[in-house]
Amino acid sequence: MRDDGLPFDPWLRTHVRCGGTLLKACHRAMYVPASVTDWQEWTGLMFPESGEYVIEGALTPIRIDLEKDLGEYIEPNVWVTYHL
Repeated sequence: MRDDGLPFDPWLRTHVRCGGTLLKACHRAMYVPASVTDWQEWTGLMFPESGEYVIEGALTPIRIDLEKDLGEYIEPNVWVTYHL
């Protein structure tokens, strides 16, 4: 939250200003597990070692685990409710 009591995120600020109430965080709103080969094909990147990689246009890095042959994209979200 900012000093004025509004959320730091501009999109969430818009919701609050329009009457929305922040309900709760959803830490796994989107989960995309796939093989390392799939992630390499989708992104055009190579993943030479396990770790986190920034993907252009993604909100969070993907986690690559070469031993498990697994790439995971986990995107959080915030639920906003409106009382109509």
